[in-house]
Amino acid sequence: MLRWIALILLLMLIGLQFELWSSHGGMSEVTSLRAAVKKQGDENDKLTQRNQALAADVDDLKHGEQAVEARARGELGLIKPGETFYQVVPKPAASTAVPAASGTSGGN
Repeated sequence: MLRWIALILLLMLIGLQFELWSSHGGMSEVTSLRAAVKKQGDENDKLTQRNQALAADVDDLKHGEQAVEARARGELGLIKPGETFYQVVPKPAASTAVPAASGTSGGN
């Protein structure tokens, strides 16, 4: 009788292990969910850093004249009254095309 109980318990253990490793909600799904949670956590960390940087920019724009002035100068090209604006324009690249021959290829 003890053998039958041991055999039944062993079969139940094998069945439970099979369910644990192969069924819906088993260990394979737990592993994939852990990876997804880690990936989402990393993405959340990146977005949190981005939000903090944007919040710092907003705070600078609300409370600091220097940030507004820097943006106006850089993005809009604005200058203060009394300043002189100089724009340096690079020379155009020299043409590398060979001029065409002027008609004759030999003597008269």
